[in-house]
Formats: sequence, C-alpha cells, structure tokens
Amino acid sequence: MRFYDLLEAVRKQPEALTIPAQWAQGRASFGGLVVALQYEAMRAKVPADRPVRSLAVTFVGPVAPEVPVSFEVDVLREGKAVSQVLGRVMQEGQVVTLVQGSFGASRESVVSVEALPAPEMKHWDDCQELPYIPGVTPEFMRHLAMRWSIGGMPFTGNRSRDMGGWVRLRGDVKEEPVTEAHILALVDAWPPALLPHLTKPAAGSTLTWTIEFVQPLLELDTLDWCKYRVEIEHARDGYGHAAAALWSADGRLVALSRQTVTIFG
Repeated sequence: MRFYDLLEAVRKQPEALTIPAQWAQGRASFGGLVVALQYEAMRAKVPADRPVRSLAVTFVGPVAPEVPVSFEVDVLREGKAVSQVLGRVMQEGQVVTLVQGSFGASRESVVSVEALPAPEMKHWDDCQELPYIPGVTPEFMRHLAMRWSIGGMPFTGNRSRDMGGWVRLRGDVKEEPVTEAHILALVDAWPPALLPHLTKPAAGSTLTWTIEFVQPLLELDTLDWCKYRVEIEHARDGYGHAAAALWSADGRLVALSRQTVTIFG
C-alpha cells in the first residue's frame, strides 16, 4: 500500500488498520508513518480552522507490521483558539505510541520574525542517494528517496555533527498536495544522526520526538524535493539529542524537529 492508501484507510476506519510489512523499519513499522496515521485520526476531531502547531511523540514500544493496530483520540481541551489533543496508538491491548498535539487558529500579532536561512546544498542530481536494497536497508525506504549532501551515510565513521540532504516520496507515489502527514514521513525518514559516527551496523531508534509546523503550510506536492538538515547537540551513554529542520527547495522553512535517540553501538 502506498502512503496515500494508508492515510485514506485510517481516515475511514482508525479503529482497525494493519500496516504492511513493506513499511517496516527492522522489527517495527516506520515511525514516521505511525505518527502520520495517528495525526490523521487526531485531525478529524479538531475544527478545520485550527491547524496543527506541534506534536510531541513518545515511542513506547515497537508497532509490529502485519498486526492490527488502532488509533485512539481524546480531546483534552478546546479553548477559544487552541485545541489540546491526545492520541494513543494501540496494539494487542498495549499503548505503543503516544502523541500529544496542539492545534491553534491564527491570531493577529505585532511580532513577526523571519526564519534563519536554509543551508546551501548541491543540487539533488549531484548528491548520492541511499538506495532501497531488499534485506539491507529498511523496507519503508522503497517509498522514500533521500540524497546526501551534508555529513556521511550510516556506519561510515563520519564524525560530523551535521547530516542532511534532499528528501521526497518516490516517483510512483500519487501526486497530491503535501500535508502535515507527509511532512512527518519526510522528516522521520532520515536515520538517527549518530549512525554515521559508527563504523559497523548497530541498532538505533527514536525515543521521543517533537515536531513543530510552520503555518500556513507551503503549497508543495509529493514529488517536490525538500531540504533536511539535522545537528547533533549532545551524545553520551547510548543517548543522543539532535535538532533538525525541513525546508522547501527554494529555502522556505516547513518544520522544526527535535529528537532524543537511543543507540546500541
């Protein structure tokens, strides 16, 4: 199933969905997809004039592919402009992912500060792509394309604090406007920024993830390339802290991201 198909499925029946094995990330389902599906279930419970401003995610446990999963939603509070919503991804009676979302309508303000400039990158045609290799790279990578421009690829012994490049859904995807759900997949597609520091394969995963969306969203489609860069701020004792951002190809800010990751190597 394509990304589009899974989004359509959760919109129709959030209480019963199975994530195919082709969206796996090791023994778990791709986290960006899981959060995107939970976001869609949450979005349906909030007034349309309140776009999502931020999501705070805790990956409690792996979401197994090919096992039924449900997406529960509680609206915690609806104020004059802001809705606070809690989402729970449930599998076999257990909470496997928690997502707290803040949705807020725009309001007039005298404060206006432009985003910092996007990094310079080589054109995507001149960057090395991390290919989908069955049995070697995560299964979900058949659906997303990443091309490196900053730092090194996983397990290459590259000690840079920065990593990034270009990202988009692959060419067989249904062309449609980019939504917050797509942005979740594009940002989380990148491996933990600590992995290039290693010289041999080792497991790494996201423990917590906060992502903030610049509203209103830019008018992008699912075949557009976006820029991504992540910076390691600190790492020790098997945990790392990293901050990232996603921009359009012409340098306009789309989203800000922060993750705490675990590393086993």
